[in-house]
Amino acid sequence: MRKTFILALIAAFAPPAFSAGYDGKAIANEQDGRNWLAYGRTYSEQHASPLKQITSENVQRLGLAWSLDLPNVHNGLTVPLAVDGVIYFTVDQSKVHAVDAKSGKLLWRFDPEVWKVAGDKYRLSWGPRGIAYWKDKIYVGTLDGRLIALAAKTGKQIWSVQTVPKDDSSNITGAPRVFNGKVIIGHGGADFGQIRGYVTAYDAENGKQLWRWWAVPGDPAKGFENKSMEMAAKTWTGDTWKQGGGGTIWNAITFDPEFNRVYLGTGNGQPHGWRQRSPQGGDNLFLSSIVALEADTGEYVWHYQNDPGNDWDYNSTMDITTATLNIDGKPRKVLMQAPKNGFLYVIDRENGKLISGDKIDYVTWAERIDLVTGRPVENADVRAGRREVWPSATGAHTVMAWAFSPQTGYLYIPTIRSGNGARGAQMQRVDFPDRDSTRLQAWDPVAKKEVWSVKTPGFWNGGVAVTAGNLVFHGLGDGHLKAYDARTGKELWSFDAHFGIAGAPITYEVGGRQYVSIIAGWGGTGAAASGQMTAEYGWQSRVHVHRLLTFVLDGKTVLPPQAPPMIAKALEAPEFAVDPAKARIGAGVWNSSMCLGCHGFVMIAGGMAPDLRASPVPLSRDAFTEIVRNGALQQLGMPKYDKLTDAQLEGLQHYIRQRARETLSGAPTPPIPALPVLQR
Repeated sequence: MRKTFILALIAAFAPPAFSAGYDGKAIANEQDGRNWLAYGRTYSEQHASPLKQITSENVQRLGLAWSLDLPNVHNGLTVPLAVDGVIYFTVDQSKVHAVDAKSGKLLWRFDPEVWKVAGDKYRLSWGPRGIAYWKDKIYVGTLDGRLIALAAKTGKQIWSVQTVPKDDSSNITGAPRVFNGKVIIGHGGADFGQIRGYVTAYDAENGKQLWRWWAVPGDPAKGFENKSMEMAAKTWTGDTWKQGGGGTIWNAITFDPEFNRVYLGTGNGQPHGWRQRSPQGGDNLFLSSIVALEADTGEYVWHYQNDPGNDWDYNSTMDITTATLNIDGKPRKVLMQAPKNGFLYVIDRENGKLISGDKIDYVTWAERIDLVTGRPVENADVRAGRREVWPSATGAHTVMAWAFSPQTGYLYIPTIRSGNGARGAQMQRVDFPDRDSTRLQAWDPVAKKEVWSVKTPGFWNGGVAVTAGNLVFHGLGDGHLKAYDARTGKELWSFDAHFGIAGAPITYEVGGRQYVSIIAGWGGTGAAASGQMTAEYGWQSRVHVHRLLTFVLDGKTVLPPQAPPMIAKALEAPEFAVDPAKARIGAGVWNSSMCLGCHGFVMIAGGMAPDLRASPVPLSRDAFTEIVRNGALQQLGMPKYDKLTDAQLEGLQHYIRQRARETLSGAPTPPIPALPVLQR
């Protein structure tokens, strides 16, 4: 008895044992909930756990086990991993951390020093949403386009490969996936430059490139890389290949061990507008599509295009989840996706045949999905620009993780309700109830209906995870982590993290106890650029500290104090005389550069970067020049814009002060200009 007690005591306080043995068999195991080995926990990307020590009956006992401050972090939109008592995660500039899950002790930290090598790519995004694990390695994609393998035990770099060109706008923000000894990664960047999307598979041991699949056709004079590109070229017109074409694969990659396939969710086109992209029409394959590839060779198997001739930035890069559903009395091996366009798709993953496509929110661009042709039935006036388009380019469901419960059979979808302005003078304005609002809904993909929904705060919330304990965990923009009854939607538990949550929770087991972990912190384009809709939360990443929070039944730790939410207040600065002509120059710079991507549309910052209306820095020409043009704060996340002229810098100063004065005077907020939608 004494020996057993001593061994238990040693186990409780011993450092974690780093694993060297988990491969594809473990990642495919849906029944073993001890670890969270991949972005969606397993290959099915269900964000679901079979653990049930924490249940809807005892979740009120859930308390904080420990917290870990993450200083100088400005992006928390990420999903951690948990392997044998170690939590791994990446935040901000692709920095990877390993933390003891029982104590919260930082074990190691790897900084790829993106700011030193990214160049202009540094302006395009705030950081990655996840990492991958295979055997004894951690894999991370960096903003500048490297794929790096690290030793899980030490964080030491094993190999690194440049996956994208160094001199264009392509970048990595998504999580790699690993299967069959291969690590696969895509990239983003088509919103910012002339990019042609692709994914690449590398040898997980040494980084050697094994295969690459392009999402859209290139220069026809150079021939086609494969038959799928030859097929795709027939659906394009004009010479858009000179502008890249788009189709970047920056998030959704799902491996299917049953069929040995990879399913890819592809992005929007470049240019965004259909007629500019393909003047004589055409579906423009493989934009806004789900594409199945043979996992070992990258050969095309089948595709389903959600949005033929995409004209509204409705990409299909949201999570792709696999499951077996009982449909019409028969088990069907399916994949499911709720892309931006407001529909929920259930597809036979053996052959790519559409089973169902149903609206999950308010949709005006299409009446329905024709189940015979698989194509959307568009509303007649939508391409003419005479109808306000719902959902907006943000999407009814965006990149925040959703979940599927094998116990309830429901999907849990964080949903956004918003619309785009249309282009024509005859536009039909839609004043729909709960405009620019959010909710968490449970959706039955077999019955094809919503089962329950709960209203969530504001415009930007985090992702979800579901457990066999009849619980759905959801991080919210107002700073609360909540647990709902997975069957009814009843709120059962809430924890105030004192900072908005943009990432998704995970759950795992250590020493016989179930834990729940999440990064409490702001992140994503919505948190950066959405202006008033996210600024109203009152979060500021240079004031509020990002934290890794971990919970356990009967946890008693008290969260350290955090500054309360605060709305940025514009500075008076009466001594600065605004020159309207110079301010117009500054407005042009603001709206054509990436200033707005971090500091907000019409200069209302959403919380990831400072609100410049309230900053004293633009009052000093020297300080402003040193930061903006010379890059004095690059290491803290502020890129340098070394091509700006003296007149442009001065114009920015005057535009910033002009917007501050307009705010102080109570003038109406100017309309958001027509701009490319930033990657989420």
